Amino acid sequence: MADLPIIEPFRIKSVEPIRVTSRAEREACLEAATGNLFKLRSLDVMIDLLTDSGTGAMSAEQWAAVMRGDESYAGSPSFERFEAAVQSIYGFENVVPTHQGRAAEHLLFRTLLRPGDIVPNNTHFDTTRANVEGAGAQAIDLPCVESSDTSSMYLFKGNMDVAALRSLLDEKAASVPLVVVTMTNNAGGGQPVSLENLRAIKAACDAHRIPLFIDACRFAENAYLARCRDASLAGRSIADIVREAFDLADGCTMSAKKDGLANIGGFVAVRDADLAAELRCRLVVTEGFPTYGGMSGRDLDAVAQGLYEVLDEKYLEYRIASIRYVVDRLHGAGVPVLVPHGGHAIFLDAARFLPHLPREQYPGQALAMELYLEGGLRTCEIGSVMLAHHDDETGRELPARHELVRLAIPRRTYTQSHMDYVIEIVRRVFERRASIGGVEIVSAPRVLRHFSASFARVDLIR
Repeated sequence: MADLPIIEPFRIKSVEPIRVTSRAEREACLEAATGNLFKLRSLDVMIDLLTDSGTGAMSAEQWAAVMRGDESYAGSPSFERFEAAVQSIYGFENVVPTHQGRAAEHLLFRTLLRPGDIVPNNTHFDTTRANVEGAGAQAIDLPCVESSDTSSMYLFKGNMDVAALRSLLDEKAASVPLVVVTMTNNAGGGQPVSLENLRAIKAACDAHRIPLFIDACRFAENAYLARCRDASLAGRSIADIVREAFDLADGCTMSAKKDGLANIGGFVAVRDADLAAELRCRLVVTEGFPTYGGMSGRDLDAVAQGLYEVLDEKYLEYRIASIRYVVDRLHGAGVPVLVPHGGHAIFLDAARFLPHLPREQYPGQALAMELYLEGGLRTCEIGSVMLAHHDDETGRELPARHELVRLAIPRRTYTQSHMDYVIEIVRRVFERRASIGGVEIVSAPRVLRHFSASFARVDLIR
């Protein structure tokens, strides 16, 4: 049995059509969207890899749970099932529901942060950084040194640079109200964090009595990758590895739209009862009563079921294999792709893919636009459009660490033939890469500009 192909551990019960478009139609759609893939209608996208957040297919048991959902304003049994799932999996006693992950971040950071504070992270993703900075604090990224090379085969590129963390805390611990670890490290290529690294981070935090929080969006994928890459974890269950990781933390934020296998939902979970009481006070003002927190009863039940399902090892084997399948074939064809494979997405290295484009012409956005024009793929730039920041002293825009394009794979949604199509489209664009010009930003908001910016093409200089 070991030599048989890995198959999807499910069968399809309901389908929805994909509208096949022509290149001329896609050119018109992209022009109407001012070059921003977030502005495209989903009906005009053939394979939607913009995000893996809330875009997956729910199971029959989750849909059954939806029907059990109780919509009572207070004291719903749906919340009791939701709370029990979080407590049993993560080990945190106090569970505060929110409508999604960024709401959990907003709630936590507005409670703990003050202007001038510093929040270290292995790498802040877009909404995490926005919520830290929105509270007047400074978001500091401390990725491990090995992650700087997208072509190296280091197995835990999601790790934090613990030496840099210790140095920061030795100098500025009084300004650090918490340390955050994102698992897997999304902005760093969906790469896992090792248990060894997490233990070292915890020790550094304990030395200064600073709480450690985990951004838990892809906690199960991280645990599975950790077991595959750390021989000391062989034979242990995913649930056991998850519990050991979260036993090291004081709390977590979670977008259940990822490894909750649901379309909406999230939570903050903490050990500190006093902190939980303050979070619930703030929750009532913005999200809702503490037993629903901006979620419907049916969604609470769907998330509770999804949190158990995501720990299924056959599901995780298939999930990670589907990512590896694409990465291996693109890497084998010479396409610059971040290796080793991560857990939820394929990351193209746009700077190496389009080396003729300067970073100020946003090669990631240029590549994402071309993938849509070539084959109707909607992807996401994870580079200097999304993650650039301004130097406080000079006011200049500093580029992101990497210029990436993320092909995020929705859970239980696409089959291998869809992935073969994606591979072929990327290869075709790679073959004509020298003809691809850059882009410029025409207009953009001050915060989270990638969601609504407008772009124009820049003539290719030869």
